[in-house]
Amino acid sequence: MIGKETTAGRTTKFAFLGLWLLFTAFPLFWIAITSVKAPGDVFAYPIAYWPETFSLENYRGLFDKADFGVYLANSLVVSTVAAATATVISMLSGYVLARFEFRSKSAVLMAALVTQMIPAFIALGPLYLLMTDLSLVDNRLGLALVYIAMCIPFCTVMLRGFFANVPEALEEAAMIDGLTRLGALFRVLLPVMRPGIVAAFIFNFVNCWNELFLSVTLMNSDRNKTVPTALNGFISSFNIDWGSMSAAAVLTILPTMVLFAFASRHIVAGLTAGAVKG
Repeated sequence: MIGKETTAGRTTKFAFLGLWLLFTAFPLFWIAITSVKAPGDVFAYPIAYWPETFSLENYRGLFDKADFGVYLANSLVVSTVAAATATVISMLSGYVLARFEFRSKSAVLMAALVTQMIPAFIALGPLYLLMTDLSLVDNRLGLALVYIAMCIPFCTVMLRGFFANVPEALEEAAMIDGLTRLGALFRVLLPVMRPGIVAAFIFNFVNCWNELFLSVTLMNSDRNKTVPTALNGFISSFNIDWGSMSAAAVLTILPTMVLFAFASRHIVAGLTAGAVKG
């Protein structure tokens, strides 16, 4: 009886997981299928869940009729620079918060968490005026600076948790051997922290890559627009170009999927960063 119940429970579990996978994966499947339909077949009825003929016209149109390659390059440059810079700054600030005691430490941590609860549009007016005064509106460097400021608070709290799990004995032993505190940080702690740092970088990169609100506000010219801004451009008052939008969505999703595929080992290891075998 126990064996039968176990088998039935396992079957139920796999059935539920299968339905959940189908429910979550179907939108991605539909976007991919729509992207390879001919423009005239997108609204064809009855609905074709698998087109008889595949067309790359939507993808060709992205690069022939629009500067989608420029948008991809802008997103890649801005997201990479912002994610890398924010990760480095957050790594140093997280280390300080994890290893040192000072009077305003709790206030700094609280401020970092509170900033995550404030909607971005509340600060949009002052931010736009500041960026205008600095001549950084419609400027990729300006957008990267905004993204860096956006990523640092949460990333600092996250990396502070990783550092707190690493025994202080590691760096103390390194300093006894003659290393400075910075030397111990970069030569001893960072190799141990690598999974956490990779996870933080990916978190920052994905946030910057998918961000729309600030990029739409601060980027005006086509030469500086990012991918989310370009996707928003496929929606007009009277029409939505579903074929081109689906093709653009596929090209937008692919970099993050590849990034997660190559870094999945580090992301999983990041959950146990700092663990020490007894």
